Amino acid sequence: QVQLVESGGGLVQAGDSLRLSCAASGRTDRSYTMGWFRQAPGKERQFVAAMSWRGTSTSYADSVKGRFTISRDNAKNTLYLQLGSLKPEDTAVYYCAASSYAWSLSRSVGQYDYWGQGTQVTVSS
Repeated sequence: QVQLVESGGGLVQAGDSLRLSCAASGRTDRSYTMGWFRQAPGKERQFVAAMSWRGTSTSYADSVKGRFTISRDNAKNTLYLQLGSLKPEDTAVYYCAASSYAWSLSRSVGQYDYWGQGTQVTVSS
């Protein structure tokens, strides 16, 4: 089993930056696809970014391209999401997720079998 714990969220102003962290524990020796999703009240959970755990491939939602950067530190078993040029519409609970079986950088919630508890990001105008 894999456990994921997000941190780094907070209240910021439009244009500010944040770095979210996702600490992984348990069976992290598998070739997971790691991703970030976000969910605003009353809306469906949506894809933000993904990358392979051991490769170099990355994928981003169009809404965050050029502003957010996904990265990892395998030695620390940690996934990161750097959020820049934040906008009020970025306000959401951000979730870290992992897939133990997806062979590609999936953008589908259903392809991820491990999830963190989420961390709140609030961007004021």
